Amino acid sequence: MAVLRRAAVLGHPVAHSLSPILHTAAYDALGLEGWEYTAIDTTVEDLPALVRSLDLGWAGLSVTMPLKHAVMDLVDHVDPLAVAVGAVNTVLVGPAQCGVTLTGTNTDVYGLVTALREGFVAQGRGAGASTESAVVLGGGATAASTLAALGELGCTTPRVLVRSLGRTAGLQEAAARMGVSPRFEVLDPSASLGALRDADVVVSTMPAYAADPVAAAIAAHGAAPSGVLLDVVYDPRPTALSTAWSDAGGTVVGGERMLLHQAVEQVRLMTGRTAPVAAMDIALGGSLHNSRNVPLV
Repeated sequence: MAVLRRAAVLGHPVAHSLSPILHTAAYDALGLEGWEYTAIDTTVEDLPALVRSLDLGWAGLSVTMPLKHAVMDLVDHVDPLAVAVGAVNTVLVGPAQCGVTLTGTNTDVYGLVTALREGFVAQGRGAGASTESAVVLGGGATAASTLAALGELGCTTPRVLVRSLGRTAGLQEAAARMGVSPRFEVLDPSASLGALRDADVVVSTMPAYAADPVAAAIAAHGAAPSGVLLDVVYDPRPTALSTAWSDAGGTVVGGERMLLHQAVEQVRLMTGRTAPVAAMDIALGGSLHNSRNVPLV
């Protein structure tokens, strides 16, 4: 079958990305014959040439690390949310008078909000529950999307716990663009337990294993958390933090839920069709059962 429209995930490394499985499942369920989605290993140095090569045979790109910042300077338009967050994870290809126009956007925020709302439902609060207090672990790129997501859920003054305050300048700038006012503190696994226990929402954006000391502190003290934990890491799955939180009686949302829902929004934007969430969810579940060492893209 001839390829009529193309899309791809770009990143480095990207060979084990689950995005092709998610998007291909969506194309199949929607009956989009001739649509193809692949993974292209792309460095920051390779990115400009690849972006320049895009034509109307392309529907769009998913963009993961280390390209989310670099791609912002290579597109024609960046939507306000992506500007505020400081990261683009989706590039849409559209027609222009001469060639194509490229628009950068961010679906990570949608993925975070939707995943957290699933947690609210599991907790019995309802998907529309507001968030009055929140804690974010980590200060990297995903933390910026998390601040935007928490703002949508009603919390504009979360606590951000990081290992080094000296590395938060980028996140503080993003927070100022969003109009949110986080409180930055040094993460101390034991001293921070009270904040974690009492928050409506806790989102860990820390890399794999980096939150293990927090997990150990929760397990040692056994204090029942009151809120929903979303750990964006899912390899290993479950993480030590998720296990400790669940064992203490808290509600956990796995990072794969964010992965699913950010892809759902990408499919909608790239195809113009409502994404088949159930079909994509089934494909994701099968892949997670059979795969390890996969990135969150």
